[in-house]
Amino acid sequence: MENTFQTIQSILGSPVWGFVGKLLLFSVGILYAALVLWTFKDARKRIDDWLIIVVAVATSLVFPFIGTLVYTILRPAEYLADARERELEVQAMELELRQIRNCPNCKEPVRDDYLVCPSCRRNLRLICPSCGRPLEYGWKACPYCALDLEMRRPASVIGKVAVSAGTGAIPVGPAARAQSTAEQATQLLES
Repeated sequence: MENTFQTIQSILGSPVWGFVGKLLLFSVGILYAALVLWTFKDARKRIDDWLIIVVAVATSLVFPFIGTLVYTILRPAEYLADARERELEVQAMELELRQIRNCPNCKEPVRDDYLVCPSCRRNLRLICPSCGRPLEYGWKACPYCALDLEMRRPASVIGKVAVSAGTGAIPVGPAARAQSTAEQATQLLES
C-alpha cells in the first residue's frame, strides 16, 4: 500500500504533471475572464441601465462561474435592438391603421384614394376642376395646382356633395351622375 502511494506521489511530482496542472489552472483563469467579458458584452446588448450592467459584471467577477450563471438566468429575454425594432414595427402598424379611413355613412373601411364608398356609394371627395385630382372636403386650396377653393362658398348640395359656385368642383358618385348637366348649371346660376 505504501508502495502505491509512493508511485502516485512520484508520478504527480514529475514535471509533466506540474505543467499539466499549470495549464489547467491557466485554462480555468482564461475561462473565468472570458465569462466576465461575455457577461459585460451581453449585458450591454440587453440592458439599457448602466448601473444594472455594472452590478451584473461585478457579480460575475466576485462569484466566479456562479455569477455568470445567475446573470444568464436573470437577464432580459431579448436584445435592446430587437425590442426597438419591435417597437418600430408596432408604430408602423399603428400608423398604417390610422391611415385606413372609414366611410362617414356606413363606417366600412375605405382607402385614401377612393372617391366613392364601394359599400354605400357615398361620395367621399370632390375632384379639382383645374387638375382633376381628388380633394378633401375641408381643403381651402388644391395642394396640387394651387387653385383657391376658399373664396367660393358651397352653392348647393348634389348627391350629398357640395358644389362650389365659382370653382365648379366636380362631384362624383351615382347621385351626382344621375342629375343632368342642365340642372347643375341652373342650380349654380340660382345661387
